[in-house]
Amino acid sequence: MEVALIDGTVTRIGLDALRRNELLGQLEPDEMDEFLALAKVRSFDTDQTIFQKSDPGDCLYAIVSGRVGITTESEAGKAILLNMLKPGEVLGEIALLDGKERTANAVALERSDLLRIDRADFMAFLERHPRLAIRLMGVLCDRLRWTSDIIEDTIFLDIPHRLAKRLMTLAGQFGRSTEQGLLIDIRMSQENLGQMLGSTRESINKGLKLLEHKGLIQMAGGYIRVIDQTALEKFAERADEM
Repeated sequence: MEVALIDGTVTRIGLDALRRNELLGQLEPDEMDEFLALAKVRSFDTDQTIFQKSDPGDCLYAIVSGRVGITTESEAGKAILLNMLKPGEVLGEIALLDGKERTANAVALERSDLLRIDRADFMAFLERHPRLAIRLMGVLCDRLRWTSDIIEDTIFLDIPHRLAKRLMTLAGQFGRSTEQGLLIDIRMSQENLGQMLGSTRESINKGLKLLEHKGLIQMAGGYIRVIDQTALEKFAERADEM
């Protein structure tokens, strides 16, 4: 994505990214201007922490450029990559609403520019625009369904089928059409995928090789290309018959 900020101001490219968001995209032009007036620009370098689990939920972030990873870890230090977010997506909305502690960590996966809006300002903004509050309830319901799906997959599915489902999700988030297939346009290591699925690198390696052997994906240089999207989706769906 092109640079979204010039001298701390959101450009048309960054604004377009925000308008693709399921929550912020509902704002009218004057409401978006009001939202941007409340927000402050924060820039983060690669691997820099945005917030940590248990931090106070004092603000909401919206990604203008870059990518952000949502992570958590066990008491023993085992890390899990829960999700990756792209420009236009928001983070920190759960703790923002109830004012309690953050439920996960957020870290910049690359140089990223984010908009930060403080909790007091955002709650007042919601009171002025109740239609947005209704939409926010839908966003939170989507988060809950996504979490439930992850739990079910972890309990009931083997690694190849869980991997197929996650690759379909990543293709939907970061997919870019090419002549050879749908390229997941973000570098994904086997360790990253293992963290996302709560599995070992060795198991992920076997799962990827199986999917490649079936002609569903192609791996090259740290990137994954979905060769047959329909067949990969059917493979993932057949997991329900296990």
